Parts: sequence; C-alpha cells; structure tokens
Amino acid sequence: MAYGPISKMLVNLVDGCTQAKNVVPGSVMWTLDGDRTVQTTVSHVTAVKGRQAVDVVTDHMTFTVGPDLLLLTPDGWKRAADTAGVKVAWTHARKLCRERPVIRAGYDFGYYVGATCADGTVYKNYVSLIVNEEAFAARYAAALTACTALPARLEAVTRPSGFLKRDLPGFRVRVVSSYLSDAMRHYVGGDAHHMRQLFPRVVLRDMETFMGFLDGYIDGDGFIVKHGHGRMIASANVPFLAELARIIGARFTPAKRGLASQLYVSNRWAARGTFVPEHHPLHPPEASWVRVHDVRPRPALGTKPFTFYSYRLAPHPTFLVNGHLAREAP
Repeated sequence: MAYGPISKMLVNLVDGCTQAKNVVPGSVMWTLDGDRTVQTTVSHVTAVKGRQAVDVVTDHMTFTVGPDLLLLTPDGWKRAADTAGVKVAWTHARKLCRERPVIRAGYDFGYYVGATCADGTVYKNYVSLIVNEEAFAARYAAALTACTALPARLEAVTRPSGFLKRDLPGFRVRVVSSYLSDAMRHYVGGDAHHMRQLFPRVVLRDMETFMGFLDGYIDGDGFIVKHGHGRMIASANVPFLAELARIIGARFTPAKRGLASQLYVSNRWAARGTFVPEHHPLHPPEASWVRVHDVRPRPALGTKPFTFYSYRLAPHPTFLVNGHLAREAP
C-alpha cells in the first residue's frame, strides 16, 4: 500500500529538512504533540512502489504523498486523498530549528510583559524597548534575562522627538528571538500594537507575577501620585485599562474626545480581594490549521513508479511533511 511521502518530498528532521528517501533508522524527526513541537525517533523505514500519488495543495505549499497517508484534521485523521476543502494541522517549518527558551513565571516575567505592553515593540523576530531612562531600561533587561535566560544588554541610542524637533538620547534593549516575539503576540491576542493589544491574562497566574506586571506597566505608562497612596496609569487603549480595572477592583471612566484615559492604582488594591488567579500557558502555540484547497491525482509517468516511504517512530508515531502533520495508515 502506498501511504507515505514520495522519495523527493521534504520531511523535517531535527538536523534540518531532507528528502524522504534520506531518512534512516536513528534519524530524529520533528512532530507535533498538541500545539507544541516535539521530537521523535525513526526505528524502521519501509519503501513501497506505487503508481498513484496525490498533490495536496494547502495555504503554504503543494506536497506529494500516497493517497492513504493520514493527515490530521479538526475531525480526526483523514486520508490525504479525502482532505480537499478541510483544514489540516501544520507548523511553520522554517521555525522548527529555532531556539526555544524556557520561560519562567514570577515577578520578572510579569515585569517584562508589563513593560513591553507599555513601551516595548514586538517585531517579527525580536522584542525591543527604547526609553529615555537608563534605570528603566536596566530593570527591563534584567527581568527579561531572569525569566528567559536570554542575554539582554543596554545600548545608548538617539531617537527623534516630534515635540522638540531634535534627536534625544535614550537607551535600547533588543533581544533577537522569534520564539519570544511569537509568545508576546500570543499573550496580547495576536496584535502587539499598543492600541490594539488585549490584556495579557497570562500575568494572572499568581499575585507575584501580576505585581511584576503592574510595576513594569506603570514604569512605562504611569507615574507615582505625589499627594496620594497609589500610582496612575495613562493610556489610550480603553479596553485594556477597563479589563485591568476589573482585576484590581478600581473604578474606571474613559476619557472623552479621544484623550488618553487614566486609571488610579491604589497601593491597597490587593486588600479588595478582586484578584483571581488564572492558569494560562507561558509558551506560544506552535501549531495551527491550514486549509487544503485542492487534492490532485498524480499518476506515475512512463514505466517508472513512485517510491513511497513510511516510518515507524517512537515515542510519537507522527512526523512532518514540510510542516504538515502526518502518520502512516494502520
């Protein structure tokens, strides 16, 4: 039975992409366990000749496999030949070999998330913070390194001031990590823009993490009230502040006429008993669904048949065909 990828189809080894025919016993392959990427080892390779294959056309590419190769859909495993019009599990193949730092919850993690939400910028493959105060930048760098073990250092930079019409000195912390930037976008709902980001509920894991978040966010978008017993946050992201107000049990009235709104954070807010811990994963999901637009029969030309490869694997029986989750038919 022809049920695997054809010989020249790319599969994802931990050492990098390779053609299906180059996989040998002992090779370590990438696969998915839920929404996380994991590794599995090849114990046996089988090559089968056949004359019928299918081209599976997805959002990202076209790959050629045996009609009976199983692909994971939201409704379970389906034959590749039967997946036209449905979604299949997929992960970004180019991100498989990136470094995955271990993210640790706690005060430092909360501070990093809060400061990034207030003053940071999340790019495609790095996270950056540029501020005027060296002490703030130093606290941010220290917190980021403490919760991820990624090296972060301060750089003296200049940036333009629209108000003063000249460049001002500042300090930048920049950490290159697509994994970290994916995680940050996941925390705030997918869009890290300051006006569109959602409240990062991941900081509600415990009081220590949330206190770090408050300190980091207020260091970026707040200040200490001189004649009072608390701090003030100023932001134009009204839904963000409204959600934060509910968590700390504070009254919140959005500003009118498009001005920045303010939220008062009392030093005694914790005594109100409004904080309720929530568990949310610290690591970003690495799997998603992509649509199969078409499945095209592909017969072998001439007298030369296709060679299909299947793999026996452990501890996970699945593997990736250029990022698409697959397994052999039972």
